[in-house]
Amino acid sequence: MASATTKHTVSSIRPEMEYQQIPSRFADPRDCLTAHLMLECAETLAGIKPANLVSLVNRVRPCGKNLYSIWHDHHQSLSTSMNILRLRVLQTSQRALLLFCYHPGQLDKHLAHAGIRVLLGKAGYDISLSSEELLTSLADKIAGSANFPHEIGLFIGYPAKDVAAFMGLVDLPFTCQGPWKIYGNPEKSICLANSFRDSRQVMVSRLKSCGSPLEHLAALKTSRKQFFHPHPDKSSHYQ
Repeated sequence: MASATTKHTVSSIRPEMEYQQIPSRFADPRDCLTAHLMLECAETLAGIKPANLVSLVNRVRPCGKNLYSIWHDHHQSLSTSMNILRLRVLQTSQRALLLFCYHPGQLDKHLAHAGIRVLLGKAGYDISLSSEELLTSLADKIAGSANFPHEIGLFIGYPAKDVAAFMGLVDLPFTCQGPWKIYGNPEKSICLANSFRDSRQVMVSRLKSCGSPLEHLAALKTSRKQFFHPHPDKSSHYQ
């Protein structure tokens, strides 16, 4: 956490209690998990983030549903119905599974950036690989190590300077704590973090009033602009 004297702050990314209650309003298990994934991936659905990590823990929620079990029972139909995103299991165990949820076009464009490629090369990746091949390398690295690879921040759209500083590849002072640790000049990082928060708040509002998360998802495929606020400068990813 940031110290009490930190001048720069990032607004909380979600109102926790309200956020947790949204999926439970849908009785159908697949709708419940779909709503959960849409909330967790709101930034990617808004087009301002290439991917999100979503952890599904093997436990019964207060509403009586277990999202881990629902995934195992319905992952094929969910992958089809949520085809605006691609859902890939990066890690799985009896206790939880980790999903990498991404928009293929956005991820391709993001990982093609020269600065991102340089940092991935320093982290040991073959930078000639496609984005899908890089994801496979990431999954292999996760499976082969007890330590979680810090460069995953590059895959999910955290600012390159913050990821590089966290990994010790550049020397920048820690500035403040947001959804990730922010280093150096915080202005663009904070703007990006707050745009992520705003996207989730918009998604909360939409899912509170819609009859079906899949109907809302279908509308998103037609036009994102009618649902989300204007996007920040995407160069924020590559500072």
